[in-house]
Amino acid sequence: MIKYFLRITFFFGLLILILLSYLSLFGLETNKFNNQIRTNIKKIDTKFDVKLNKVKLILDPFKLNINAKTLGPTILYDNKILELETIKTDIPLKSLFNNKISSSNISISSKSIKIKELISFSRTIKNKPELFLLDRIINSGYIIADIDIKFDKSGKILKNFKLKGLIKDASINLLNQNKIENINFIFNSQNKLIDIKNLNFDFKNIGFKSDKISIKDSDKITQIKGILENDLIDLSSKKDIDSINSLLNTDIEKINFSSKNQFLLEITKKFKIKSLNIDSIVDIKELSIKNILDVKNFFPEKKQFLDLKDHKVNIKFSKNNLEITGEGKLFIQKDFDQIKYYLKKSDENYSFKSLVNFKNNLIDLKFLNFKKEKNSEASLEVSGVYKDNIGLKFDHIILINEDNNFEIKNLFLNENLKITNIDSAKLNFVDLEKQNNYVELKKILNNYEIISKYFNANKLIDDLLLSDSSDKLNIFNENVNVKVKFDKVLIGDDEFINDLAGYLNFENNEIIEAKLSSSFNSNEKLNLSIISNSGSKVTTFFSPNAKPFVERYKFIKGFDEGSLDFYSVKTGELTTSKLTIYDFKLKELPVLTKILTLASLQGIADLLSGEGIRFNEFEMSSETKKSLTTINEIYAIGPAISILMDGYIEKSKLVSLRGTLVPATTINKAIGSIPILGDILVGKKTGEGVFGVSFKIKGPPKKLETTVNPIKTLTPRFITRTLEKIKKN
Repeated sequence: MIKYFLRITFFFGLLILILLSYLSLFGLETNKFNNQIRTNIKKIDTKFDVKLNKVKLILDPFKLNINAKTLGPTILYDNKILELETIKTDIPLKSLFNNKISSSNISISSKSIKIKELISFSRTIKNKPELFLLDRIINSGYIIADIDIKFDKSGKILKNFKLKGLIKDASINLLNQNKIENINFIFNSQNKLIDIKNLNFDFKNIGFKSDKISIKDSDKITQIKGILENDLIDLSSKKDIDSINSLLNTDIEKINFSSKNQFLLEITKKFKIKSLNIDSIVDIKELSIKNILDVKNFFPEKKQFLDLKDHKVNIKFSKNNLEITGEGKLFIQKDFDQIKYYLKKSDENYSFKSLVNFKNNLIDLKFLNFKKEKNSEASLEVSGVYKDNIGLKFDHIILINEDNNFEIKNLFLNENLKITNIDSAKLNFVDLEKQNNYVELKKILNNYEIISKYFNANKLIDDLLLSDSSDKLNIFNENVNVKVKFDKVLIGDDEFINDLAGYLNFENNEIIEAKLSSSFNSNEKLNLSIISNSGSKVTTFFSPNAKPFVERYKFIKGFDEGSLDFYSVKTGELTTSKLTIYDFKLKELPVLTKILTLASLQGIADLLSGEGIRFNEFEMSSETKKSLTTINEIYAIGPAISILMDGYIEKSKLVSLRGTLVPATTINKAIGSIPILGDILVGKKTGEGVFGVSFKIKGPPKKLETTVNPIKTLTPRFITRTLEKIKKN
C-alpha cells in the first residue's frame, strides 16, 4: 500500500515537474488574458485600446508569476494607430487562485517606428508645447523603444516607469536653417533621468560623438550634461569652409582639429536657456585664417593668411563668461614663432594676455629705424582690456630684444583705434646706424612730455623731407600738447645739436603750433616755429648749418658750408613756400654737370666735379596743392654761373623743369661789368663762345631726360633778377 502510494506520489510529482518545466520553458498560447492586458492598457488612459493576437504564457516558478506576452499588437488612441512588437505583463499566481486576475506591471516594445509618426501619435494623447516643437524641428529618423510601467496595489500607474531604446538616422532642423544629421544613440529613462549612450551625429559635415549624456528633469528646469567630442577632422574643401565661415562669420581658409567638450545646460520649462557651461580642450593641428591685421610696417614678410599649428586650446564658457587659454606655433610671416595667449570675457569686458617669442622672423620698426633680425631672440608681451563701444586699453606692451627694450603702459585706443591716452613709454635701443637711443614719454596732467638723453633723428628728418606720403599723423583722437626736451640729437653723419627744447601742439592730428630751438656745438642756434592764425599756418625754420638737411637729397653730393632759411604759409590745401640757402659750395650735381657738358662749358663742368662751385645764394619759391608742386622760380647766383628755373613736380610721377644757365662772364658783359672770364667761356675771337644756354629737364623722378640749347641773348627777366641780387649783395 505504501509502495503504491509512493509510486502515485512520484508519478504526480514527476508529472507536475514536467508540466512546470514545459510551462517555464515553452509556455502555452491562449486568448484568456487578452482582456486583462487590455484592462491594464486602459489604466494608462481610457481612450487607449489594443488589438491583440494570442497571448503566450510562461511560468516563472521562482517569483510565482506568469509572464504573459503577445506579439504584433496594435495600440489605438482616437483612431490613431501605433504598431508594436510585443506587450508583456506579469500575473501573480495567487490572483489565479483568488479568481481575481491582476498584474503589477506592463511592458511594451515597439517596432522600428518613424519618429514623426510617434510624435503625431503622442500629440493626439496630449499636445504639449515641447511635442509641438519636436514636431517642427525633427525632420526624419526612427525609434525603437521599450517601456516598462508599474502599478500600485490599487492599479494606479507608478511614476518610476522605465523607458529604453535607440534612435537611428535622425535629422533635426535648427532655427537658423542649419541641420544636425545622422543622429544615432541608445537611451535609458527612469525617474525623470535620461541616460544617452553611444551618441554620434554630423553637424556642418563635422562628426561628433559622446559616450554618455544625462538629462535630468525637475519641476522647474531640465539639466543636460555630458561629454561631446570629435576625432581629428580635416576641413579643407570649399563646401566645408564656406559652411564654417557662414556659421562663424569668419574668413577661414582651412582647419584641422579635434576636440573634447564637457558641458552642462539648464533649460526652463519655457525652453529658455538658464545656464550653459562648456569646458573644451581643442587640439588645432592647423588653422589658416585671412590676416586682416595691418602689421606690414612691423612684420615686412607678412603673409596673406595667419596660420596656427599644433595649438592646445582650453575653452571655458558660461552664459556671460568666456575663458580661452592656449599655446602653439604662430605663422605671421614665413617662419613660425611660439605664442601663448589668454582671453577672458566677462559681461561686456574682454581681458587678454599674450606672449610671443620671436626668433625666426624679422621685426621692423621703420619709424624708429630699428630692426630685429632673424635668429635673434625677442619676446613681445601684451596685456589689456577691450570693452564694446568704448575701446581698447593696453595695460602694457613690452618688446625685449637682447639689450633693446620698448615698454608702453596704459595705452588707450578708441573703437576707431585712435589714441585717447597713454601714461608712459620708454624706448631704449640701438638703431640700424648703431646709434644708442633713449626716449621717454610721460603724461603730466592733460599734456605729454618727451625727454631724451640721446636720440638719432636721421630717420625722422628723412621722413619729413623725402617721404612721398602726404598723409598727416592720424593716430590721436583728441588734441594733444607735447613738451619736448632732448639733451643730444644726431641730425647727420657727424652732426649733433644740443638741448633741443620746446613744444608741439596737435589739433585734428596736425601740428598747428610749435616752437623748437637748439644749438650746434659752435653755439649757433637752430629754430623752428609754427603759428596758426585765421585759417593759415605759418612755418619758419632757420639753421646756420644747411649741410645736414641738404645732403639728404642723394642727387646732391659734395654740399658744404651754407645756412638755410625756410618760410611757408598753408591756407586750406594750398601751401606757399620760400627756401633760401646762403653761401654754399657744390662739388657734384649730376644734372647740372650734364647741362654744362652739353653746353660746351667744360671748364665749369670740371670745376663742379673737382673743387666745387660756390654759390652766393639759392632761392626757390613754390606752391603745393595735394600732390602737385608748382615751382614759380628757382634762382641761384655765384661767381661762376647763375641759374634761373621754373616748372612743376607731380609727386612720384613726373618732373618738368625749364630754365636758363649763364656763365658769370656773360652776365657781366650784359650789365657792362667785369672783363672776360677766360678763353673757355667766350673763345679767343670776337663772337666766339656761348652767351648762355636754355635747358629742359623732364621725366619720371628716377628717369629724367635733359635737353640743352645755346642762346645768344638773355631774357630781360634773367638780367633783372641778376641785377636785383647784385644790388642786394
